[in-house]
Amino acid sequence: MKSRTTQSLDVLEILQSQHTEVDALLERLEARTGDVDAIFAELADKLAAHATVEEKIFYPAVFDDDTSDILHESVEEHLEIKRVLADLLELDACDEDDRDEFDAKLSVLKEQVSHHAHEEEEKQLFPILREKLDVDELAALGNEVLAMFETLMDREPRNDVPSETGEAAPLPG
Repeated sequence: MKSRTTQSLDVLEILQSQHTEVDALLERLEARTGDVDAIFAELADKLAAHATVEEKIFYPAVFDDDTSDILHESVEEHLEIKRVLADLLELDACDEDDRDEFDAKLSVLKEQVSHHAHEEEEKQLFPILREKLDVDELAALGNEVLAMFETLMDREPRNDVPSETGEAAPLPG
């Protein structure tokens, strides 16, 4: 008998939950509710850690003929997101001189993140994987992804983003 804990660590549910958390942070940042610098740091860290776990664990684990095109597109989308995020990291969200540029780039980031998450969750990748992977495989991947994500979040992964803007992450094959 499978435990509920195993089912709750389904990698697709974890990634979707991270997408939702990022969306909420983007909304708070756009509305400028709370400490803007702290919210942006949390957003940047979560985006960086999320991209890393997808590129290093999730995408290689699910890469095959059925997912190859989708995953190549996904790493290119990650690259674009990282480039905008790197630009945002150079700006001061609270400085009047940077505010208009910050807000414009934040809007672009929000669109890119929303598109990427929607494509993964609803249109392409997640539906394919729900058919291909069983509960145990989804849970095992979920455990790996969660462990790496938590480790990354302990060390401000946003600081790695500027060095990751040269080319898309490599995929198997």
